Amino acid sequence: MLQRVTGEMEPPLHLVGAKVVFLRAGQVLSASVAGKKAAKALFTTRGTVHDLQWSPDGSALAFTANRTDHSFIGVHREGQPITWIAPGFTRDSSPRWSRDGSKLAFVRAPGSGGAPRPLLERQVVAWSIWSCDAKAYPPNSARKLWDAPRNFRASTLRAASLTWAALGRIVFSSYQDGWPHLYSIPETGGEALLLTPGAFQVEQPVVTSDGKSIVFHANAGPDKLDADRRHIVRAAVDKAGIEVLTPGDGIEASPVVTGDGNNIAFLSATASRPSVLAVRPFAGGAITLPGASLIPPQFPTAELITPRQVIYKSPDGATVHAQLFEQPGTSGKKPGIVFIHGGPSRQMLLGWHYMDYYANSYAVNQYLASRGFVVLSVNYRLGIGYGHDFQYPRDGGAMGASEYQDVKAAGEWLAKQPQVDAARVGVYGGSYGGYLTAMALAKDSKLFAAGVDVHGVHDWSRMGRLATTTEGFEKVPDADKALALAFKSSPVAYVAGWKSPVLFIHADDDRNVRFNQSVDLIRRLESMPLQMETMVVVDDTHHFMRHANQLAVNEAIAEFLERKLKPASSATTTSGSR
Repeated sequence: MLQRVTGEMEPPLHLVGAKVVFLRAGQVLSASVAGKKAAKALFTTRGTVHDLQWSPDGSALAFTANRTDHSFIGVHREGQPITWIAPGFTRDSSPRWSRDGSKLAFVRAPGSGGAPRPLLERQVVAWSIWSCDAKAYPPNSARKLWDAPRNFRASTLRAASLTWAALGRIVFSSYQDGWPHLYSIPETGGEALLLTPGAFQVEQPVVTSDGKSIVFHANAGPDKLDADRRHIVRAAVDKAGIEVLTPGDGIEASPVVTGDGNNIAFLSATASRPSVLAVRPFAGGAITLPGASLIPPQFPTAELITPRQVIYKSPDGATVHAQLFEQPGTSGKKPGIVFIHGGPSRQMLLGWHYMDYYANSYAVNQYLASRGFVVLSVNYRLGIGYGHDFQYPRDGGAMGASEYQDVKAAGEWLAKQPQVDAARVGVYGGSYGGYLTAMALAKDSKLFAAGVDVHGVHDWSRMGRLATTTEGFEKVPDADKALALAFKSSPVAYVAGWKSPVLFIHADDDRNVRFNQSVDLIRRLESMPLQMETMVVVDDTHHFMRHANQLAVNEAIAEFLERKLKPASSATTTSGSR
């Protein structure tokens, strides 16, 4: 029996008879389910292996081998050499078996190389969908089925969720119409058919056992508030149109269709109840919550509030969505807080989030509201849920930080609310939200009276390709201009204007945002007349793997904001560590 046992988690675990197959350090290992012997390599190959895909009968394993400037599709069969599927001077990825196991579909894109390209120009990446006999080696044995349009929209999401479905269709995701939607093409090649028309985002699609439908979650539904929710949705693989299976005011995500096709299991949440396992008959019927029993009896469900949708405009006319957390029935001027999510390709919702990091953020926002704060959670541009052009502005991030104006506009909107004390508006966020928190405190201390920056990026010019813009004799033509713009898009460029109190939190084994990003900024601020506090989480990562550490971080965020934004509990604090 073959079974993938971890859904969308990485690295995936696959149960094959009495063995479990998994990835470690870029190689494929197998181990006995009984655990009596140490894991050993299933096979070895150069490069790093990912995207394991078993054939329908479980006899062959397709995979992608990444070799830096190119990648191959390989097929492993026990006792046989690896079969390389039409290897070329290209990046091949996403191998998917036909339903009878005789063929493989995959994505082909150019390999690295060529003349250095400008950093500040949008790059259109050509890509296409190919198929090949599953036992064929020669490069000329593969056949192109479909070419993606040669434009930036189509190249920003290259055939994610490629699936060989039934009815002779191959299904994939693409942004080519301005939204991350599902398309299908004939398995013999031909025009792409848009399966999911509408202004919404498709996420985590899975094919049903009969291969005739795709089930996914999306911010789609009959209610205008559904733009900031998630529901389970179904689409056919051979015609346009969707069916929202779980309408209402809840948050439903991460669907899995049972092997017999009779039920859908998914995560279900509301504004007051965190995500739990839910089950719904595929053909329709009541949703049951077998996971609800795991919520502790003392969980304060009845005390949690339902956030309110807020929509406002940024100075350049961009429409921005947010959620307002406010305890009802209180009077007088209250302190306000702007919360900024990380990612940046994320979207906060009108209920508990389906991702653990952001479920924690939602809980902190609920807690701050219970303590008398008015909290505005901002879905700034670069985030998902509102279309391609919102997610991919020309001047975002290191190319101009245009998303910061959404954050500043959120602070100004909050400060104008009659129940909010404009002199006591704070800001906090983690990761990309930490970056934008630092931008807010450095550029607009008059607006933001205090803030908490959790593992934020502080200098784009030291990140990624910008840090190594020279290779060989040829130079990147706009390297100097790109580096200067990256620096100007960073908090370190504005430290002279930083006046507001701040708490920095960072784990020193962070592999997402390096610890030195905070070390560098703190060194720049140490000599300034600034109330600065720090909290180092030793030997933990970006996601605070120890529960005790996450609780300590949450408590530190709330305590600092209360102390700095509530006069009755304020205390004089000098620069130093907590």
